[in-house]
Amino acid sequence: MDVLTLGLIGGVLVLLGIATAVVRYLKRRTDLGLDPAIVETFRLRVWAWWLLFAPLAGALLAGKMLTIILFLAISFWALREFITLTPTRPADHRALFWVFFICTPLQYGFLMLAGSRWFEQPLGITAYDIYSIFIPVYAFLAVPARIAFSGDSKRFLERTAKIQCGLLICVYCLSYAPALLTLELPPVEAQTAAIQPAEIDEDEAIEVTPAYESESVADLMQVETITDQIKMPYENTGRMSRLLFFFVVIVQLADACQYLWSQIPSRHPIVPTISPARTWEGLFGSAASVTLIGAALWGVTPFSHWWQAAFASFLVSLTAFAGGLTMSAIKRDRGVKDYGTLIEGHGGVLDRIDSLCFSAPIFFHLTYFFIKWG
Repeated sequence: MDVLTLGLIGGVLVLLGIATAVVRYLKRRTDLGLDPAIVETFRLRVWAWWLLFAPLAGALLAGKMLTIILFLAISFWALREFITLTPTRPADHRALFWVFFICTPLQYGFLMLAGSRWFEQPLGITAYDIYSIFIPVYAFLAVPARIAFSGDSKRFLERTAKIQCGLLICVYCLSYAPALLTLELPPVEAQTAAIQPAEIDEDEAIEVTPAYESESVADLMQVETITDQIKMPYENTGRMSRLLFFFVVIVQLADACQYLWSQIPSRHPIVPTISPARTWEGLFGSAASVTLIGAALWGVTPFSHWWQAAFASFLVSLTAFAGGLTMSAIKRDRGVKDYGTLIEGHGGVLDRIDSLCFSAPIFFHLTYFFIKWG
């Protein structure tokens, strides 16, 4: 971890600590006239952020492997909540076994192999070529085929669609968040710049015989190249960790800003039959706020220009909003308020990561495009 990465993670955790202290102060000062419901909502949201950012920070500090395992556990739990909310039939149990204990671990297993030569040398393909199509192609074909083998055709399409939808959202889409750690980021300028000849004072110049001059320069360049190769993995590791943490921060800020902007008077709900709390004011206010924040945090990202960080943040705010609205529609269809009860006041894990699930593949491919575009 470099200093900039540690600074970003530490800064977020310090802000959470300050928010926790503010909440405790507001809880005690009942004479301020604040709405207790809003204070309680703020307290629960801060607690949910602690549960998200503290494990993520610890995993990033421990390394890529533990971070992927953390997201594997989150996907597994979120998929469990989704399947529990959408009951299936006994004939689907074998297909569900495949989904939970084969498809989900394999998806994250391919992520762990990303960056290695395990695929590239014998097969001529990368791990991205596998994990980007494994679930939407092979798993999506295997699930309905396995259910068909059970011999139960009652509500076949409905049962199949439920499992595929859960696998797509909770596993495939979310896996693109830790996939940010596998991106091949461009080297920093200091590491890619050509070695410039140093200015030497003529009075202090050291005479080098022609026979040894070329060898000395070659040795110097070789030492510099080896040093850069040694430093490169550590630099990229810090930058990729910072990119993932930046993405999670932006998504959570988009949710928080959407909630805050929706509290202004004269609200206009977008889809009142599904989520009356989601308003046009919240959508536009969140998009503008997060875009400015993303541009301000451009220095901690690997983006080449500030407008790339701003545009990525803007797009994340829209996809996060769409993710929350979509998952609310599913809950409305099932007649429940939350997907689970794991997080006090905020339901289950899926209630907190719905925005992440929808934003992760969009942010990943946009970042990939910016990197390739240069």
